[in-house]
Amino acid sequence: MKAKSSDWYKKNWSLEIKQQSWVEDTQRQVEFIIQTLRLNGSEKIMDLACGYGRHALLFAKKGYSVTGIDITEPYIHDARINAEKMGLTNASFIHEDIRNVNFSEEFDVVLNLADGAVGYLETEEENLKIFDVISKALKPGGRHFMDICNADFAERHFPMRSWDAGSTTLSLTEFEWDSDKRIMLFGGTEIPYGEPAEPPVIREGDPIRLYSPEELKTILAQRGMKMEKTFCNYSGKPAGNNELQLMVCSTKCTQQTSSV
Repeated sequence: MKAKSSDWYKKNWSLEIKQQSWVEDTQRQVEFIIQTLRLNGSEKIMDLACGYGRHALLFAKKGYSVTGIDITEPYIHDARINAEKMGLTNASFIHEDIRNVNFSEEFDVVLNLADGAVGYLETEEENLKIFDVISKALKPGGRHFMDICNADFAERHFPMRSWDAGSTTLSLTEFEWDSDKRIMLFGGTEIPYGEPAEPPVIREGDPIRLYSPEELKTILAQRGMKMEKTFCNYSGKPAGNNELQLMVCSTKCTQQTSSV
C-alpha cells in the first residue's frame, strides 16, 4: 500500500461509513463503557473525534450530557440532525479540529473511540497535543477511555489481513507496519451482500502512529493521569501482545504528580 498524504484525516471521511460492519456493535460498546467506568448517568461526557455521533447519541439517549467534537463537517451536521430528531437537548456537537478544543476541568469523562484520532496527526508533537486536550478537559478524578490499535501487536504480527462479516457487508482490511516510525498503514474495502463481487483492491492506507501500553502509561503520567485498566475487546478480555485492539481506561489524578 501507498501511504496517504499526512493530512489524510481532514478529508478521509463520508457518511458511507455507516454501512461498515463494525458500526453494528455500537450499543454493546456503550454498555461496556458505562459498566467499566462505573457511570451513574449524571456524568458530563466529551466524545473527541466523535464521527457522526453514534456513541454520543446513545449516551445522550441514556441521559448523559454529551459534547461531541469532530473535524468532518458532514458528520457534525448529521449528528445535529439526529439529535434534534431524537429530542436530545443534552447532546451538542462542535465542528472543530480537536487540537483547538480549550475546555478546562469541565468533563467527568473523555472518550476517544474507534481511534478517536489518536495517532492520526502529522508529527509526534502534534499527536501528543490530543493527550494535552484530554487531560486539561477532565475534572480531577475524571476518567478517560480510548479504543485504539496496539503497537506491540503490530510489531509482532504485521503485515496482515483480516475480515469482518456484518449484516449487510463484508469488511476487508489490510495492515502494514513501519517499525522505525511506529506507523501503521491501514487500508480497507467493503463487499456488499447480494451484489456481484469484484476483486478487492486496496491501493492506499491511512498512516496512524500506534502506541504500546507502556508508551501510553508514560504519556498519560506526564499529564497527571494514571492508567487503570487495559482490554482488547468489549467483552473485557485483558489486553495482550497478541491482540490488535487496545482499550485503555485512565483517571486524572486529584493531586498533581511529577512527570516520569
